[in-house]
Amino acid sequence: MNEENIQQISRSTNAVSDWSLQLLQSLGITDTWAKYINLVILLIVLTALVFIVQYLTRTILKKILNRFGKISRAEFPKNLSNRRFPHYLAMVIPYSLVKGSIPIIFDQFPKTMVLINKLIDIFLIFYVIWLLMSVLNAFFDSLAKKPRMRDKPLESYAQVVKIVLYCVGFIVFFSILTGQNPAHILTGLGALSAVLMLVFKDPILGFMASIQVSANDMVRIGDWITMPKYDADGDVFEISLTTVKIRNFDKTITTIPPYSLVSESFQNWRGMVETGGRRLKRSVFVKQSTIRFMKDDELKELERIGLISDYIRSRSAEIDEYNKARGVDKSLSINGRNLTNMGLYRHYLLSYLKNHPDVHQGLLILVRQLQPTSKGLPLELYFFTATTNWLKYEDICSDVLDHVTAAAKYFDLELYEDVSNPVITKIPETGITH
Repeated sequence: MNEENIQQISRSTNAVSDWSLQLLQSLGITDTWAKYINLVILLIVLTALVFIVQYLTRTILKKILNRFGKISRAEFPKNLSNRRFPHYLAMVIPYSLVKGSIPIIFDQFPKTMVLINKLIDIFLIFYVIWLLMSVLNAFFDSLAKKPRMRDKPLESYAQVVKIVLYCVGFIVFFSILTGQNPAHILTGLGALSAVLMLVFKDPILGFMASIQVSANDMVRIGDWITMPKYDADGDVFEISLTTVKIRNFDKTITTIPPYSLVSESFQNWRGMVETGGRRLKRSVFVKQSTIRFMKDDELKELERIGLISDYIRSRSAEIDEYNKARGVDKSLSINGRNLTNMGLYRHYLLSYLKNHPDVHQGLLILVRQLQPTSKGLPLELYFFTATTNWLKYEDICSDVLDHVTAAAKYFDLELYEDVSNPVITKIPETGITH
């Protein structure tokens, strides 16, 4: 719209402005001052009308959305209201009012009218973007509440759409300022594609990484991941276009680029959580000098232990039959086959774990000997707890290992303990060392 067109519209719509000017002039105000006072009065009246109309329209739209949300029980209308959609939509009528009032209010200021019209057109760009953003945010909020979408990187996709909207808005904005065709601007941007690729390198890499992460189901919101390179060890709570945020167990937050999840290695503990069992792999060291063959009277005593009483009886009968068939001299325990306290201890622990209510019976349970070391013979416990909760897991581990340590003496075994370098601590209040 050029200045001549604006003047033509002004001449046909200046009745209101002329009436207010004549009123001011009848009060003895000069023409120059009357023109500016008239402008101020009309602007005040327009501003009041805009606020009143916008308030009434917004209130009505909110009630309609809330009513519709209660009837349909859908999340989308509620999210639209939370994302200020009624506020932005209610600006349609005030915008039309302002646009139509410009020729009247600025009838005496043709050059200013050109500038104001451009500013109103620019505002329309931002207004449309705000309106679309509110709908977009409400849509993704509704998706995020669906059970099958809660762990998807929706934030990344939302940011891509927002970037596209902002780019379109920028092109239209620049077109209004320069008066050029948007196609010419797009042609110029094509020549700057290399620069744009450099500027938007991280968002582009992040977007592609988000697609790969989502398509390959590598990481979801809520997954516990470990990435030592970035000192990350905690739960993923946000996946955006350029960042992945991890809340570590010490309550710090680690931020890593999304493409690092594709290009580098990390550990995802989701499989452990989905299985319902968390692994415990611990060893106790048994002094090898305490490992020996068992005597008959000792076996009778150990038969009182309910978890291995059946094993001792069946195993003893099998060994006696084997030794008798071969005429083994029983005066020496080393002859033939005999039970050892270490073997019985190992079977006791295996039976103990298989009967423990907090041990996952559907997963591997193993008690085995490892390569002897200078500390003794390692006896490793390998099993899974029936819960993945960290606090309960630690309690179960402590209870099991307490029992393992306390049960060793019943089999006349000693566990390794380094007493060559005792730690001396001093209690400040009393000075007592222990």
